[in-house]
Amino acid sequence: MTSSPLFYQAGPALPEISHGDGVTLWDTRGRAYLDGCSGAISCNLGHGRQDIRNAMLAQLDRVAFTYRTQFESAPALALGHALVELTGGALEKVFFVSSGSEAVESALKLARQYVVATGEPQRRRFVSLRPSYHGSTLGALGVTGYRPLEAPFTALTQASLKVPGPDFYRHTDADDDAHVDRVLAETRAAIEAAGPESIIAFVLEPVGGASTGARLLGERYLKGIRALCDEFGCLLILDEVLTGVGRTGAWFAFQHYGVTPDLLATAKGLGAGYYPVGALLARDDIVEAVMATGGFQHGHTYAGNPLACATGLAVVEAIRREGLLENARARGEQLGAGLRALAERHAWVGQVRGIGLLWGVELVADPATRAPFPAEQNRFAQITALAREEGLLIYPRRTLDGVAGDHFLVTPPLTITADEVETLLERLARAMARFDRALADEAAAPTARSTEGRPS
Repeated sequence: MTSSPLFYQAGPALPEISHGDGVTLWDTRGRAYLDGCSGAISCNLGHGRQDIRNAMLAQLDRVAFTYRTQFESAPALALGHALVELTGGALEKVFFVSSGSEAVESALKLARQYVVATGEPQRRRFVSLRPSYHGSTLGALGVTGYRPLEAPFTALTQASLKVPGPDFYRHTDADDDAHVDRVLAETRAAIEAAGPESIIAFVLEPVGGASTGARLLGERYLKGIRALCDEFGCLLILDEVLTGVGRTGAWFAFQHYGVTPDLLATAKGLGAGYYPVGALLARDDIVEAVMATGGFQHGHTYAGNPLACATGLAVVEAIRREGLLENARARGEQLGAGLRALAERHAWVGQVRGIGLLWGVELVADPATRAPFPAEQNRFAQITALAREEGLLIYPRRTLDGVAGDHFLVTPPLTITADEVETLLERLARAMARFDRALADEAAAPTARSTEGRPS
């Protein structure tokens, strides 16, 4: 253990942050890093924004905190109206929280209260994907499909029914449509075996996040899940904690696919790293049914506080004012093309996939069989460390249920310029070339050892 009073996850000592500006962060030694992952895919506007600072200071000069049962708040009302508008009016009610886990937890609890309020208390289960990630609180962890995170808490969580999602990289079906049809058929069978009358809701990310490395689910699949929910009378909860507020080049990822959820959780980019704020959005009739039977039995102390909502409102206004949805699409095309070009140089890149400014790069030991590297080799950590040495921050995770596979996410702020994308790609190219050399050195090492001691 170190002498620091702080503990997070095990790992090497980290540099101490000094300051940030735009897409760049500096440590206290003066070293600069291009933030190629927006922190935890949350700093959507980059660092050091004076407009966000000014909005926060203006609110601080009025009042930072009031409790939602004691006062109404103009920033909360304005941000609520703005979020409803961003869904095109499809989701009319908003409940504020402070994090993604809280947003998902709120969605689960509102969904459960709704089925009880509408006379279906036998609905007690959720359906979600394996792999997936939906948060660290116990309810959200119950719908998460990521074994290392689940394992210590399985005795405490109410586990969802886990079903596979589409994997357009590894499937062996005749084509992608056949693959989606098979996955949907397996999902139907699993729900029917569990009893459709027991299902509250299906929970999923419309584009995979850290648990799958930006795995795309596609319109055919998402419409198929929407149809299953409608058929079985259960709700569709979309987790857009990571994908929401512009990350994919739309306000919300569901808008790419023509599928509307019943409830939606968002956070991360809503506060853009400046202040914790998230939201649950829901259909009006769901909220009305719950409120008519005594109200939503849930809440958090800091939910909807004026400072949080003033920050979120300033973020939304900045995205609109600066055309950052358009920038996310344009820079996303540039970034995707650059990543695919890098992949052509390296056989160990299995797939590059993404949308907007959400891109994943999957690493494999054998491109022919698509076999992952042995888990104990921790390749995802190795290439992340090399990128850091080259002045680039990327976001690594395991691809296959958290126990195998390697990927990293490239998710820079929505404000990134064309020149900065090129700088990002140049630094990543250097890190990937060094990773190549490390693999070659490892491959040569057994041969070198085998010749030691032989007479010359």
